[in-house]
Amino acid sequence: MRLKTNYLGTVYQFSSLKDLFAKANEEKSGDRLAGIGAETVQERIAAKEVLSQLTLSNIRENPLLPPEKDEVSKIIESQVKEPVYQSIKNWSVAELREFILNDEVTGEDLKRLSLGLNSEMIAAVTKIMSNLDLVHAANKVEIITKCNIAIGQKGTLASRLQPNHPTDNVEGIIASLKEGLSYGVGDAVIGINPVDDSVESVKRLLHATHDFIQDWRIPTQNCVLAHVTTQMKAIEQGAPADMIFQSIAGTESANRSFGISATMLEEARDMARTLGTGTGPQCLYFETGQGSELSAEAHFGIDQMTLESRNYGFARYYDPYIVNTVVGFIGPEYLYNNKQVIRAGLEDHFMGKMHGIPMGVDICYTNHIKADQNDIEDLSVLLTAAGVNFVIATPMGDDCMLNYQSLSYHDVATLRQTLNKGASPLFAEWLEKMGIFENGKLSKVAGDPTIFSR
Repeated sequence: MRLKTNYLGTVYQFSSLKDLFAKANEEKSGDRLAGIGAETVQERIAAKEVLSQLTLSNIRENPLLPPEKDEVSKIIESQVKEPVYQSIKNWSVAELREFILNDEVTGEDLKRLSLGLNSEMIAAVTKIMSNLDLVHAANKVEIITKCNIAIGQKGTLASRLQPNHPTDNVEGIIASLKEGLSYGVGDAVIGINPVDDSVESVKRLLHATHDFIQDWRIPTQNCVLAHVTTQMKAIEQGAPADMIFQSIAGTESANRSFGISATMLEEARDMARTLGTGTGPQCLYFETGQGSELSAEAHFGIDQMTLESRNYGFARYYDPYIVNTVVGFIGPEYLYNNKQVIRAGLEDHFMGKMHGIPMGVDICYTNHIKADQNDIEDLSVLLTAAGVNFVIATPMGDDCMLNYQSLSYHDVATLRQTLNKGASPLFAEWLEKMGIFENGKLSKVAGDPTIFSR
């Protein structure tokens, strides 16, 4: 396995595959913080050239984190379909990129191909793709999943309605919920991040959202994004949860820092299928984000983008309803500015689609990062063009509980109208019945939450 090259008269030697992966990554402040990123643009270009010539078998046979030492690696490895892998193992990473971008290769072709790829192979090809490559390739892939309703169809843009409240006040949450629905937001999930992670609080919020959904016959799903064990206890006590949520990471050690394990998630999946109120077959919701393994001191010297790809390989095992990366949420320690946030969002979405999972993005930033609302609007256009399954929206784009900036309810409507996207089919039918939509567009009463008080 060749790990060096001569570029413009300078020899670049990389100490290991892990070192090569890190230095071939686009610049990320998190990789710099970990001390593993490329020192110069020239070194990054040299690393990309070396990586592009490696074969897929080189990558599989030299795991960055061996399966015998990490349960995430073990799960990822267990999913590789040998007949598919054997047919492509001698491809170089560059040849994999050319195949993905070939006009004659369809989304179904890519889904079949993905069965023979592990997460590190997908990360490798992502590193040598441009932003436009990532948009074009991801847009080929249609991933449809169903909980109470199906989302992910070509030509649609679903959304999570996030009516968070700084004191978990039900009246305030329902007021925000009404406003979001009046803009046509909420087909992916009505999902609340609770302040109080107690079982009683989670039960109260699940009952409140479930009752509202039932009263207005809304074709959607509810979820309260507490710790998985808290949700399971609430469900055991009769709380109506359509799906179970959990944040996940790309290493076993990082997952332990979240208080979870692979076995725990299997138990959650089984409980959601048997005791949850979602009709399924998919019933889990995962969130990820570049940098979480570094913040947990559980990255093992692996770059944050590759670790994010491993998140998706781990998630794929559980057949989730939705997965989203919260890009830009952790802060400038991991994604320093608008350029890094935009790149990470496009990387994450493409890698998720290449894993065959239903990929969404919380397009967001914190107020101490070098980015602003225009930057996340730019990313929202790129991701909508790339066929993102869903985005997340908050009142006025300002989450008053988590204290970060995201898309607003009316941004979702604007994206759909500008890029000719619809809501998910059953949800769109309900919006027409409610008069919020007229012929697929917002009506004159749209944005008026009092329609739910009549």
